[in-house]
Amino acid sequence: MARIAVQEAEFDVTAETARLTEGRTDIGAVASFIGVCRGDDGLAAMVLEHYPGMTERALGKIAAEAEGRWPLTGCTVIHRVGRLVPGAPIVLVLTASAHRQAALESCAFLMDWLKTKAPFWKREEFTQGHARWVAARGEDDAAAQRW
Repeated sequence: MARIAVQEAEFDVTAETARLTEGRTDIGAVASFIGVCRGDDGLAAMVLEHYPGMTERALGKIAAEAEGRWPLTGCTVIHRVGRLVPGAPIVLVLTASAHRQAALESCAFLMDWLKTKAPFWKREEFTQGHARWVAARGEDDAAAQRW
């Protein structure tokens, strides 16, 4: 069963990895992805919004799909919401398996899905005072198509 969290608070990668692996001797690999807010093009902050309940259910469904496709021994998906400044961590995905290929592939699968289908709305705020909503990108959709 995957651990899913949508939260404003920062996450602790070390603590989350320990939570995923503690007491387990059947894990041979843990893959991780940490998404960080970039500050390019004068970005001052990114504001992430979501619909509570719906978002967690959607993340749980895709984590369950990953658990069905790969022989995972554990999975963690944490996505932050609220106002995030450049350099702030946004998302953490951890996948654990007996072997590295399953851990790595499932982690990439989860990130491709999160980037294209997760119900988050992102607004960029710029140092010049203007803001814009982030639109879907074709290259992200293409990456998700491989699964």
